[in-house]
Amino acid sequence: MNTKQKIFLRRFIRDLEQIKGRHTELVSVYIPAGYDLNKIIAHLQQEQGTASNIKDKTTRTNVIDSLEKMIRHLRLFKKTPVNGLAVFAGNKAEREGQQDIEVWSIEPPEPVNTRIYRCDQTFVLDLLKNMVEIKDVFGLIVIDNREGNIGVLKGTSVLEIAKFESMVPGKIKAGGQSQQRFARLREEAAHDFYKKVAEAINKEFLGLKELRGILIGGPGPTKETFLDGPYLNNELKKKVIGVKDLSYTGQYGLKELVDKSKEVLAKEEITREKEVMDRFFEALSKDPQKVTYGKDEVIKVLEYGAVDLLIISESADEKLIDQLTELAEKTGTAIEFISTDTSEGNQLKDLGGVAALLRYALE
Repeated sequence: MNTKQKIFLRRFIRDLEQIKGRHTELVSVYIPAGYDLNKIIAHLQQEQGTASNIKDKTTRTNVIDSLEKMIRHLRLFKKTPVNGLAVFAGNKAEREGQQDIEVWSIEPPEPVNTRIYRCDQTFVLDLLKNMVEIKDVFGLIVIDNREGNIGVLKGTSVLEIAKFESMVPGKIKAGGQSQQRFARLREEAAHDFYKKVAEAINKEFLGLKELRGILIGGPGPTKETFLDGPYLNNELKKKVIGVKDLSYTGQYGLKELVDKSKEVLAKEEITREKEVMDRFFEALSKDPQKVTYGKDEVIKVLEYGAVDLLIISESADEKLIDQLTELAEKTGTAIEFISTDTSEGNQLKDLGGVAALLRYALE
């Protein structure tokens, strides 16, 4: 998702959050990528029939008219867009008794995988919010002696990339030479299994620019044996930010790994923002001619094409964000958005909500 898409989606979400239904009358529909639009339209027509049974006249009228406007809007599409579609309709009139039915739609920047139809007092926006929060990719590795799973975390979406089943035999109670020979065979099978999993991990994650960190988990001590052994590439070992004990492997294990790593992941996001702001404040103290801040000053240096990195507070005015990002895109300037969840983020807000690191010093 590029910066322009992110800003547009944030504004879209913010606008819809302002609209509140007096009853369960706001319609939200998510259409998965590749889904037949005609089936969605047929479903909405059925819902119109169901809505005719709503006792309250105003709510009944608003729901039926919202569905009708949504159906008309969907008929403008020849087919479902590549990433699917999110459509919303409802009465946006502020005064009770008035009607101003509006329909909004967006092709999300990430594929829609879930079909949703809901009538409520607010629009269903969690799916879109999850997409806009996507900033980095985290590698996920779940392993024990029976199974290995590789996945990624994008925003709040856990995606399994690969799955491996081991040929490591279970433990036996035999004694003497048989036990030693079996232990040796078991060790060799485990080694081959770890090597196979590691080769796939190295192939998937090495060179992945968006990779922020790697989480490893699994039942028992296998995960530590795997991590400490000569399997993972050293560059990837440096990116391991957490090792967690799990109850499961497989898809459940990947999700459990994410659930048990929430604190680590939260710290990583804050760390990224701190790194950006530390870079700015260091330049401000050591080389002040190569930084600037405040709306007017930043706009001026953007127009010169002198900005290397544009730093914008998420608290900044929407119109200002639009103006700055448009200028930045014209000159190929990188953009970082900073939350107000840290002291550094609040300092940026106090500086006017916008700052810039320059490519060269300006007189």
